[in-house]
Amino acid sequence: MSVRRRVLLAASLTVVLLGAAVAYVVVAGHRANAPAAAASAVDAGPGDRVLFRSTAAAEYGRVGTVARGSEAGVRKLSGLDCDRVYAAAGRGICLRPDGPLATYQLAVLDAGLRVTDTYPLVGVPNRARVSPSGNVLAWTVFVTGDSYNGGRFSTRAGMLNVATGETVDSLELLSIIRDGQPYRAADVNFWGVTFVDDQHFYATMSTAGKRYLVSGDVAAQSVRTLAENVECPSLSPDRTRIAFKEALHGSPAKGWRLTVLDLSSMRRTPLAETRSVDDQAAWYDADTVMYGVRRGTRQSDVWAVPADGTGTPRLLIPDAESPAALGN
Repeated sequence: MSVRRRVLLAASLTVVLLGAAVAYVVVAGHRANAPAAAASAVDAGPGDRVLFRSTAAAEYGRVGTVARGSEAGVRKLSGLDCDRVYAAAGRGICLRPDGPLATYQLAVLDAGLRVTDTYPLVGVPNRARVSPSGNVLAWTVFVTGDSYNGGRFSTRAGMLNVATGETVDSLELLSIIRDGQPYRAADVNFWGVTFVDDQHFYATMSTAGKRYLVSGDVAAQSVRTLAENVECPSLSPDRTRIAFKEALHGSPAKGWRLTVLDLSSMRRTPLAETRSVDDQAAWYDADTVMYGVRRGTRQSDVWAVPADGTGTPRLLIPDAESPAALGN
């Protein structure tokens, strides 16, 4: 990517959060005390493992893996700190602080969790995804200062194709079809990208007090709404279903319910997890959804639940969040 593109990428994600400075100090302070470890010791390539971000006190923020089938057992940790992480097909994305100011960085990772490139991002990391091919990275950050929302948080979401250098600096630049009609509004926000392939994706769009599942086409530079009250979608491995968080009674203030949407029938199936889950879930396999559940301000565990609405939630990876199955 050219210097100009990097500048455009940074410029498109403009307003800095005051709170980000506090977050940086906390994270940077921890990083200075964290034990050293070789990043190359952890294999984030395809295999029977799950990638995660540790929330254990002694290794807070470190990225590691656990073997499928023994997720609560031995964990291999790298020396890499991330606020949010994801990987697929031997390439990863790490969103992390960058320098002493309230700025952040998108780091491109190889299969050994080595940083191969970095890009500036302004805003607090929130969501990260990689396309199934490993070519396209997507990010969401929180920002503030948009004139339409009275100082509350809003989001910026974009994509970078590391194979071609193509970027979508902000999904807000795409044309929108809402309920079959062209749509424009100052309060449009996007977050939580999940990929079909390198050109097609799903995400959440909010506007006028409503949140929508949108289907996007990078080549056509457009998105179209598919359903209301669908946040943080995650596409199943067979690309037929979307796991998402559904606002209770349509109001995020009342919490969220993990739900699966069948894309052919648009039928919704609430999952057996009844706690409010504020996360972008990931698929452990074709039958199981995994997600982070907070325990206080910093601790989190990864849980799993059947994707068909049956069963009960089970603790999958203690002291962890931001899971990604590496099976592809």
